[in-house]
Amino acid sequence: MHPHIRNGMPSRELGARGWSKPWSDDAGGACVEVMKLADGRVAVRQSTDPDGPALVFTPLEMSNFLTAVKAGDADFLL
Repeated sequence: MHPHIRNGMPSRELGARGWSKPWSDDAGGACVEVMKLADGRVAVRQSTDPDGPALVFTPLEMSNFLTAVKAGDADFLL
């Protein structure tokens, strides 16, 4: 792991390239952007605040999150 990459760090420090928008809000353009890091971790940021903080997840954390969402465990948020 890269020790300088940490949860909550400014997204701009991860660079401008490599971010993608797999989820989008058609109404207002607010999107969640993700970037797979070289060590396998995944960074997540808000597209309307590209200089804001990045949440950084390990591959296991992201896998567990996506599995739980697919299973409906986050449906209470809707």
